[in-house]
Amino acid sequence: MTDIAFGKARPLGRSEYKTLTLAALGGALEFYDFVIYVFLAVVLTGLFFPPDMPEWLATIQTFGIFAAGYFARPLGGVLMAHFGDLLGRKRIFAFSIFLMAISTLGIGLLPTYASIGYAAPILLLVLRVLQGAAIGGEVPGAWVFTAEHVPARHIGFATGTLTCGLTAGILIGSLVATGLNTVYTPIEVHDFAWRYPFILGGVFGLVGVWLRRFLDETPVFRELQKRKALAETLPLKQVVQGHIHGIVICMVLTWLLSAAIVTIILMTPTFLQKVYGFDALTSLKANSLATLTLSVGCIVAGLTIDRIGAGRFFVFGTVLLASTSYAFYTLLFTRPDLLLPLYALVGFAVGSIGGVPYVLVRSFPASVRFSGVSFSYNVAYAIFGGLTPVFLPVAMQADKLAPAHYILFVSVLGFLAGLYFLKKKI
Repeated sequence: MTDIAFGKARPLGRSEYKTLTLAALGGALEFYDFVIYVFLAVVLTGLFFPPDMPEWLATIQTFGIFAAGYFARPLGGVLMAHFGDLLGRKRIFAFSIFLMAISTLGIGLLPTYASIGYAAPILLLVLRVLQGAAIGGEVPGAWVFTAEHVPARHIGFATGTLTCGLTAGILIGSLVATGLNTVYTPIEVHDFAWRYPFILGGVFGLVGVWLRRFLDETPVFRELQKRKALAETLPLKQVVQGHIHGIVICMVLTWLLSAAIVTIILMTPTFLQKVYGFDALTSLKANSLATLTLSVGCIVAGLTIDRIGAGRFFVFGTVLLASTSYAFYTLLFTRPDLLLPLYALVGFAVGSIGGVPYVLVRSFPASVRFSGVSFSYNVAYAIFGGLTPVFLPVAMQADKLAPAHYILFVSVLGFLAGLYFLKKKI
């Protein structure tokens, strides 16, 4: 990996804990905005597509619009990273959450198919693309921002804590969706209550913009400015020309991360309803528990990778992910009563993705770090995170265990990456 400059060895101080807390909280609010869509996918299918469309086709199109947010991530991420490397991390950190707040609020105010016909799904698609552009700058920017605020030996903890904040946004989304289905009847949710989570998300986003006023620019970027060591040419050009190896490694790990999050956390509540026969409320309650254990797992992952390194971490972490996810998807057919403990266990195993940003931020030099992480992460997420919501519903027509087999496959890739890190003593 590239020799890069982070903070000197010392204990974390009050300012670092403040930065991590505010960054994680803002990330939670923004990620809630991005994922609340998927928790209402079943409802949105009936609202934004013709009523006579086959259910399987409408479901695929709904998840296709969800996937469009992933396809928009590279463009938004690369543009924001470009300015983040040249103008500063903090400015882009604030802009990304503002863009997310406005687009999420727009979804909450959209007229449905019954009101404006095919213009409804088209407008939904446009706003989803804007959400994707926003999150494309947010996630890599947040990892870089937190990593550059702490000593080198605490990078795993910093990025794991930030990832915990992002996954907490998923938990907030799951809890809001659960509360929605508890307070309102299915008819009320369909008629009007589905709008509330999106409107709430817009408010959350604006709160996040306010919170980021209290963050300082990273010491690493300030040092780059002081030494006049910022990128002399386009940061992305330098990344592509000089860091192909880092790009490939980061894209493989992002595939692992995206597959685990999209399949197990974001799509599985729908699978629980349509494949395993659970009702919406039960599915969302179980998902909330799994997301809670995921958030805890991210911090554990960050602390662990700081101590044992990337090699041993990914070897053991991917074995845990593969075994628990396969048990989850297979046992539920015969033991539905084990839904809560199984989902909680696999959620904790998904927390191993908290070690991914540790590798990403250490793979590029400071002058092009934001662009390197953003390009690798967002392109990979656009491909693999974007295709997964479309691929899995189709694959499950022939193989009900397609989610389990897919996670098993990407876990093997992560395991091989771990062996590579062991060989390189990373």
